[in-house]
Amino acid sequence: MRMKINRIYAVFLRQIYLIRHNPTRFFNIFIWIFVDVVIWGFITRYLDDVANTEFSFAPLLLGAIIFWDFMIRVQQGVMLAFFEDVWSQNFLNLFASPLTVGEYIAGLVVTSIVTSSAGLGLMLLIAGPIFGLNVFTLGAYFLLFILMIFIFGVALGIFSTSIVLRLGPSAEWLAWPIPFLIAPFASVYYPVATLPVFAQKITQLIPPAYGFEGMRSILLTGTFSTNEFLIGLTLAIIYLLLAYLMFVKTYRYVLKNGLLTRFSAETS
Repeated sequence: MRMKINRIYAVFLRQIYLIRHNPTRFFNIFIWIFVDVVIWGFITRYLDDVANTEFSFAPLLLGAIIFWDFMIRVQQGVMLAFFEDVWSQNFLNLFASPLTVGEYIAGLVVTSIVTSSAGLGLMLLIAGPIFGLNVFTLGAYFLLFILMIFIFGVALGIFSTSIVLRLGPSAEWLAWPIPFLIAPFASVYYPVATLPVFAQKITQLIPPAYGFEGMRSILLTGTFSTNEFLIGLTLAIIYLLLAYLMFVKTYRYVLKNGLLTRFSAETS
């Protein structure tokens, strides 16, 4: 069935109205971003002082934190938009309409694009003037890293919603820690070579690891491995497709077995 733009826009518009009419939701989008950038910004400044060299930790460490935080915001943008429908007991109502699964997922992704982009803009606005971070020293590669991380973040967001859709609203706590379980293998704070051999094998399956390794390579040696990046991008796209198929299959399962009614009341 062909997706209709007006239905996708309706899903997105509902989320924007929720944010606009509730300052606490708006506050939640930006407050943790501000806290993360400020804390890690001062940590990098402290490391610069201790190292007492011309080398700056800001692009290497703070830049990585901003990229990783962006991925978390993308994942949570999809996930929170879904949770809003669950918390308001509106999820069942949506699928009593002609709205399709693909249109609903697309609406969640559009919402995530807007909220995560706003968050990224704030992070760069703070990190640039205050801590001297200029991510554009990465050149055009900056956009490539953003693309890879965004695709993987969307995949994680859809995967997270699938878990809650299958297990019920009470399984929400399973979705929140997912990025933090991946972080040790994503090579955010340290090179892949720092990890033990068995962990390095796992890292090969994590798309952001290729991005962060590539970013470090550019900053430290001025080189960039196109092949490594393409592997990471391909993995991210595969995970996105698998996550979407998982959501569709899960939706059909809960619909067939009558489990969708759990989302009309918070009793499960």
